[in-house]
Formats: sequence, C-alpha cells, structure tokens
Amino acid sequence: MADVSAIHVNLGARSYAIRFNGLARCAAAMEQAGLSPGRCVVVTDDNVAPLYARTLTGALQERGWNPHWITCPAGEQTKSLDHLSALWAEILALGIDRKTPILALGGGVVGDLAGFAAASLLRGVPLVQVPTSLIAQVDSAIGGKTGINHATGKNLIGALHQPKLVFADPAVLQTLPVREWTSGLAEVVKHAMIASPSFFQFLHKHWARILDRDAEIVPEMVARAAQIKAKVVAEDETEQGRRAILNFGHTFGHAIEREAGYGAFTHGEAVTLGIRAALYLSAHLYPDADFGAALALANALPVHPDPAQLDVPTLTQ
Repeated sequence: MADVSAIHVNLGARSYAIRFNGLARCAAAMEQAGLSPGRCVVVTDDNVAPLYARTLTGALQERGWNPHWITCPAGEQTKSLDHLSALWAEILALGIDRKTPILALGGGVVGDLAGFAAASLLRGVPLVQVPTSLIAQVDSAIGGKTGINHATGKNLIGALHQPKLVFADPAVLQTLPVREWTSGLAEVVKHAMIASPSFFQFLHKHWARILDRDAEIVPEMVARAAQIKAKVVAEDETEQGRRAILNFGHTFGHAIEREAGYGAFTHGEAVTLGIRAALYLSAHLYPDADFGAALALANALPVHPDPAQLDVPTLTQ
C-alpha cells in the first residue's frame, strides 16, 4: 500500500478529510478544511496536555488562532454528565459563536466528550478531532459518534456530529503506554475481521513488529484501518444497516465494561473479550466454518484484568 496522507469520508455536504501529518501541521489543515483563524477551544486531558499542548499551541498561534485550553481528568469516568456540564459552562463563558471550533486533542474519551459538547453547544459548532490514541485514530474519531456514558449503559447519551477534520499524527502513538497501545489494536483487528482479508493477512504477517510499534509498519496499519472505518461510515452514516458491522465485539464488550465498572477494563480490552465471545458464539452457530485464524489473532491481543471476576448472570442480562 502506498503512503497515505489523506482519506476522504464522503458524506455529501458533511464530507471531510482524515489527514495524517505531524502535529505542527494541524492549523494549516484546519484552514484547508474551511475554518478561518480566530478563537478556538482545545479540550484535552491531563495525560495528553503535558506532551502536546506546547506543540499544538505554537502551531495554532503561528497561523493566527487564539486557543483556549480546557484540561479534563484522564479516564472513562470523564465521559459523564458532570464533566459535560462543566465543559458547557466554561465554553459558554468564553462567549463563543457558531464559527468557534472545538478541537478534541486526546483519545476516545476526549473525542466523545468534546464532540458531544460541539454537537450541543449553540445547536452545533465546528469540531476538529485530533486523536492521540490508536483507538481514536483508527475508530472513535471517525464517523461522528459523540456522547457520554449513563448508569444504564455505555454511550447511551449523545449525538451524531461529523467533524470538519480528523487530523492524526501516527508519531504520537509512540508515547502511548503499552496497555493503551494493545487496547487500540482491538479495533484494528476488528476492522480487518469485518472487512478486509488482505489487511487481516497483513496483521498476521507483521504482528510482532506491530506489537513493537515498528515505525515503518504503524503508519500503514493506521491508514488501512482508518480507511475501512471511513468507507463503512460513508455507506451508512446513521447506522441503519451496514454500519452496525462496526459493533462487532461491542455488544459483549459494552456489557463487560458496565458490569466491571467503567475503567476496570480498557475499552479495547472489553472489545477483545467481546470479539472472542462473538467468535465463540459464531463457531457454535456455524460449526462447519473455520474460525481458527480469527480466534488465534483475537487471542494474541492481551487483556490485563482477569475476566473470571465478572458475574455471568449479570452479563447475560
């Protein structure tokens, strides 16, 4: 596969690009996306801010942007009504207008929370996703799903709000903790399993190098996984049919997250267990089909907590 610098998500008037470049190029890409320099809001978390705030601030200011930074606590618990309400209040106090973009700099939690804020403030302001985790670069930052969790279940309060731009720098993935890297690989594996035998073979062939975050392999892997997500979203933006395939492993996975308590398992670890469960169920429903290769790759994804602690009757419910 040739080097990919941009992938286009074709949604008519809501189309946008996923651009792969160094973080310092983000501001220029925002202008390419039709956003005019001025005030903007950057939402991030306290893990990401120390790593990339200076670089992004410099890039924005150099192009005439005036960024206001809001730093949230890292972790799944931040996807809550309390944190959303605090975010609304701080952003509204700035006196924003409908042209003020919100940048989500971080992983899936920041992208979902800041994205929902962008969807709901003033009935919708521009959103720029700047994903810094693997799971966000290949999955959650693409497709417009935003939201928060509820005691009843994960992601049950939210809105579909497509970004104006997704700007991903694969180099930042080198700073991820090992557990966050391997968790993100769950979504990569999911994309291969649902849509691309050739990508599945690529993962099998290069798995050791992928686990080691080989800089020659990672950009291609990220781009190929993101391309699959973009294609499915373009075919079915509002999940009336085909887009549901992206939930492979997630029905089980979301139940695991809720039962264990959000944050006990990472989202990717829960999805990994969900993929294994879905394949196990499939093997029972279709005993003549060969799920061996799929199960081998799913089992190669590490899960750190012991799932035996989970209560099966509650999961079933």
